[in-house]
Amino acid sequence: MNKWTIFSRGIIRENPVFALLLGLCPTLGVTSSAINGMGMGLATMFVLIMSNMMISLLKNVIPDKVRIPAFIVVIASFVTMVDFIMAGFAPGIHEQLGLFIPLIVVNCVVLGRAEAFANKNSVLSSTIDGAGMGLGFTLALTLLGAIREILGSGAVFGMKFIPASADGILVFILAPGAFITLGFLIALINHLRKTS
Repeated sequence: MNKWTIFSRGIIRENPVFALLLGLCPTLGVTSSAINGMGMGLATMFVLIMSNMMISLLKNVIPDKVRIPAFIVVIASFVTMVDFIMAGFAPGIHEQLGLFIPLIVVNCVVLGRAEAFANKNSVLSSTIDGAGMGLGFTLALTLLGAIREILGSGAVFGMKFIPASADGILVFILAPGAFITLGFLIALINHLRKTS
């Protein structure tokens, strides 16, 4: 399999959110704005790339019986790094994302890629796979957050484009708005796949 195929499948064909329906807890929980979606996506992408690289390097060293616990320790190390970096350099986003940053450790996307891909492939291929899956996850969360923010408050990335006197559709800022928006996006993507 060539490197472009490995990279692009995480963005399009096997997008973690829209195709595989993985990582829905942070997808629905933090995407009340585009910046929150992008922040969560980038944090997850960093963890995906680094943990895939490290697990691929260690795949012949880790005993089969403790494979999953070892993967979790590797992932948790990179999540801790992301948590500290975000707390130091992006405290606003770090505060908004809150508990969802440490929960990257048990995100199905990260653990699934470690088990399904990084554990069986080269370091370069695993790094590219992590970048593709991470970028696909980031794009999905940013898109979902942008749509919810536009419909809910008339802004995108915090920049208001409707008059301050006009109200948005409140439900899109709340939890039900995440389900509604995700459902419509998945339906649209499935329709586009069938027609192309």
